[in-house]
Amino acid sequence: MSDEAIRPYKHVAVLYGGPSPERDVSLDSGRAVVRGLLASGYTVSEIDVVGRDVVFPADVDAAFIALHGEFGEDGAVQTILESRGMPYTGSGPEASRLAFDKRESKARFESAGVRTPAYECLAGTEGRTLALPVVVKPPCQGSTIGVHIVREEADWVAAVEDALRYDTEIICETYIPGRELTVGILGHDALPVVEIKARDGWYDYDAKYTAGLTEYVVPAPLSAEQADACHALACDAYDSLGCRGFGRVDLREAPDGAFHVLEVNTIPGFTETSLLPMAAAESGMDFVALCDTIARSAGCAGTMEVEHAV
Repeated sequence: MSDEAIRPYKHVAVLYGGPSPERDVSLDSGRAVVRGLLASGYTVSEIDVVGRDVVFPADVDAAFIALHGEFGEDGAVQTILESRGMPYTGSGPEASRLAFDKRESKARFESAGVRTPAYECLAGTEGRTLALPVVVKPPCQGSTIGVHIVREEADWVAAVEDALRYDTEIICETYIPGRELTVGILGHDALPVVEIKARDGWYDYDAKYTAGLTEYVVPAPLSAEQADACHALACDAYDSLGCRGFGRVDLREAPDGAFHVLEVNTIPGFTETSLLPMAAAESGMDFVALCDTIARSAGCAGTMEVEHAV
């Protein structure tokens, strides 16, 4: 029996674009996924999501969600697809919502015993109790939008005001110096750890999406014990939110060797510099096979594993 014959879906709609500030990145991710699915033999419909609804061709079997940020990662589009019985890739509505809102995910990490930097939620520039340096970020954004490392008191107000452009409050988080690492997860399997070395030490929007500005080391230079610890912590974080299908967990290694989870990304990028495809390639899975594997995993709450958030 051929691979094509046993595929659960033949016609896949790729959802990309969207209304969030990450629209341009999503367009790049979606178009890359389209190429990967076409190379794998699927019939593919491209859907540039410009509002808050999705219209499918009549014979689409499943949706591959490549929408980053608001509407794509916050559970909104997943809720719509669930209501229509349309199988889709990635985590369900509740896990997506928890992962996207860093206030919710940090609380889940703490309750599940997942090590994460100390934090506090603030509605303005007053009331901070954490000592500098800290990271200031909007709770519900991705791609480092509105994120700042504050090392000097003089920079505090400007950082907070910029982050508040994107939300009504901020997360202020203890800055963890040391190595920046990420772990891709496919199904329930952790992929090789990737170390991220931004040229100027700050992995911001430009460093993420401009080729040549960041060095990626895969597998990261870790001992077997360190790699196992990274994998275990990443999987614990992923499981604590009830994620499924695929995702990526970002971590920092502190000077004392302890690993700290920063966040879980339920729809990581699929651009030429994206980390999940890089880790999959290191494990022996090329981009076409990765897109095929994720497409095969599509489903709805009634056909996929029940989310198991603690």
